Amino acid sequence: MLEPLWQGFPPVDPLAVSGSAACTLAPRYESVSSARKFTRETLQGWELDDLFDSVALVVSELVTNALRHAILAAPEQADAVPPARLHLMRWSQRLICAVRDPSDGSPVAGEADSAAESGRGLYLVESFSDSWGWHPLAGVTHGKIVWALFRLP
Repeated sequence: MLEPLWQGFPPVDPLAVSGSAACTLAPRYESVSSARKFTRETLQGWELDDLFDSVALVVSELVTNALRHAILAAPEQADAVPPARLHLMRWSQRLICAVRDPSDGSPVAGEADSAAESGRGLYLVESFSDSWGWHPLAGVTHGKIVWALFRLP
């Protein structure tokens, strides 16, 4: 299941993964809170508590985008749409947060005015992570992975 995740990432040796965890996200906005909790527990297990604030912010934005634009955008198809999944992968010097969703659409950074309540998600992802990107899922008809990379101290 992880094989399509490697495609499109910055060069990393898949054999050097020192930790990997994933969770399925229910098709409701409460899943953002669940994703943060999952992230906290995973980072604590990897002794990376100091990164939680930045990583949790990025995870929240990626999950919110997946829910808003891929999962909940077509409520009439909710039963037919595969759920989003959050993947956390740790290498000796890198941490990758990746969110898989069923949408074929590319993520687009919005231009939000100062009074807008949304539209800054990818700007925040770019600001708090060391790099980010996305790629279509290999070997399936629909879906993509949006990822963010953090360099570890």
